[in-house]
Amino acid sequence: MKKMSTERIEPEQEVQSRRTRSIRIEIAPWTIFSLVLVFAGLWIFLRLLPVVLVLVGALMIVGTLAPAVAWLEQRGLPRGLGIAIVFTVLSVATVLIFVLTIPELVKQVRSLINMEPALRERLAAWFAQSPLTANLADTMRNVHYDALITSSAASVLTFFTLVVESIAYGFGAIFLALYIMLDRDRLRGALFAVVPRTHHIRLSRILIHLNTIVGGYIRGQAITSGLMAAFIFVLLTACGIPNALVIAVFGGLADVLPYIGIFLTMGPAVAAALPFGTVIVTVVLVLMLIYEEFESRVLVPVVYGHAMRLPSSVVLFSLIAGATLFGIIGALLALPVAATILMLIDKLRVELPGETEQAGDTERRKKDDHSEREYTRRTEGMPAEEASAIAVEMSGVRKKTEDDPAA
Repeated sequence: MKKMSTERIEPEQEVQSRRTRSIRIEIAPWTIFSLVLVFAGLWIFLRLLPVVLVLVGALMIVGTLAPAVAWLEQRGLPRGLGIAIVFTVLSVATVLIFVLTIPELVKQVRSLINMEPALRERLAAWFAQSPLTANLADTMRNVHYDALITSSAASVLTFFTLVVESIAYGFGAIFLALYIMLDRDRLRGALFAVVPRTHHIRLSRILIHLNTIVGGYIRGQAITSGLMAAFIFVLLTACGIPNALVIAVFGGLADVLPYIGIFLTMGPAVAAALPFGTVIVTVVLVLMLIYEEFESRVLVPVVYGHAMRLPSSVVLFSLIAGATLFGIIGALLALPVAATILMLIDKLRVELPGETEQAGDTERRKKDDHSEREYTRRTEGMPAEEASAIAVEMSGVRKKTEDDPAA
């Protein structure tokens, strides 16, 4: 009996001890310090966001113009002279575009303002033909611009301030890009000096691929936007629609925005064709749809080449995330940022969950290790600035062989 009572008491004591046991959660001081640093970094990043955008814009300009400067260097021109020629040609071309288009744009905007009542009445009459759009016709006839202008005066002032700030930041990005290109070797040497010598080859490969991504994206945007503007101008001029230049310039600028750009380019062109009859509207709509399909299926893959290499799902998610966080600027930067992140995961050998190493990955790892050993041997005792040039040269040769194995 005593033994049985002892066996009954011991479990009760254990239960009581478990009930009174306390759990202590201790956070290491280094963890707290790391969290503080992360939040402080995010706060500084948000406060300095305009400065960060200027730096990003400057790096994009550098990535866009660097191939032209390199091409001139290969022809025997000094680097400084090549940079001067590229920036001079770009400045002259920009000034000529503005001189040739701004007066005509102002003229056509005035013409649109003078024609607005007649165009609005034609559109209202066209909408009134269908019972489904009759209410829209009444709304268009009863538009009062005085109240609209009065209520949006503050918004116009804010928009004008934003435009002025954007222009100032744009000039800042251009001059910063000029300084970065002129002082390339010292800046690159300073970057390589803070990175261990064993990682220089990997860093140089990242810089080369980043240059390819950014430069390819900007050049592709410029080409596709220019071709879109030219197509809209030719189409509207051939159809006899006035103010074609204004609509074409707006369409070319809107074409920069992926996915939603199609609506912003087609909308004004089709709206401008509405007063000229169903046949003209159909022709403009059909040809715009054909060109949009041609651009997405044929032109974009040819122009961008292998610069982006993004799946469609990643493209869509990147655009949504970028537009949600930073608006139009975020949408414009979403694709190169996403492509850069995927490139970094690949070049830094980040092992993702569920991913198994393939035979090609093993071979590439061996080549990387061999390149790093060879680079360490060749640059032993060499300053970081000279060593960085050798690293970039070796990585450039490696990239050419990967892009064109036959070479």
